[in-house]
Amino acid sequence: MSDATGLIVAAVVLVAATVFGLVRGRRGGRLRAGGRGDALRLSSGELGAALGERATLVQFSTTLCAICPGTRRLLVGVAAQTPGVLHVEIDAEARLDLVRRVDVMRTPTVLVLDRSGRVVCRASGAPTRADVVSAVELAIAD
Repeated sequence: MSDATGLIVAAVVLVAATVFGLVRGRRGGRLRAGGRGDALRLSSGELGAALGERATLVQFSTTLCAICPGTRRLLVGVAAQTPGVLHVEIDAEARLDLVRRVDVMRTPTVLVLDRSGRVVCRASGAPTRADVVSAVELAIAD
């Protein structure tokens, strides 16, 4: 392989990695509609905790996740300020069955459930407070 070919390959890899990073950074943490529609519901038995009377904030975390503690504080704060909303944190490493079922690809992953356990919104990465509040309002309105 010539030096020119090696440089071209390196440039293509660099551009592809940059595009991937930009797309992932832009999408990370955004709360989006549940994805599977009404098909994905979680029960209190699956979560290991009761569902909130109005909504439930489910956070999948791992011990090595650097942004999970900040996400936990955010979700706990929103739940404390909103009557009938609970926060449930799930150790993704200990619950691989549930991780596979809800298609968790990274931590934190946040699910917003309505009172019946239906996934209304989800985020991969740390969501903003405004997005969480809006998702909770959407879950409560259903």
